[in-house]
Amino acid sequence: MEVFFHLAQINIAKMVGVDINDPVMSSFVSQLDEVNAIAEGSPGFVWRLKGEGNSATDLNPFGDNQVIVNMSVWKSIEDLRAFMYSGRHAEVMRRRKEWFVNFGQPYTAFWYVVAGHEPTVAEAIARLRHLQQHGPTPYAFDFKSSFAPPVTGVNND
Repeated sequence: MEVFFHLAQINIAKMVGVDINDPVMSSFVSQLDEVNAIAEGSPGFVWRLKGEGNSATDLNPFGDNQVIVNMSVWKSIEDLRAFMYSGRHAEVMRRRKEWFVNFGQPYTAFWYVVAGHEPTVAEAIARLRHLQQHGPTPYAFDFKSSFAPPVTGVNND
């Protein structure tokens, strides 16, 4: 039986505001539903993390009210790249300095999952930390140093 792999991603951002409800974040928050809907309708979109609402902004896996997390799964790295760097998402991200500060370390990590697997937040944080500590490997990588999907049914752990 052939096993198919999808691309999982986590990205985190440290807000300028004290939390997501800070007035400085309102213009970002007002665009979330639109951008999330575009993501869900994009070619190659598979899944995204959601909290109590339509986004994951209410989740706090880092124990820091200024850090938000976003996770999703895509059929390919090319599908994710097309969404991220074109259209409405790209327009919003051009304004990111209004809402977010620079971490000074990787804030996005990619890895492959067996098709149908929805990664946990803990799994995603482990991948991001691995990238931050060891640089890009097949276990966790970024756009600049991407890897091809595994050729076997092993989840490349």
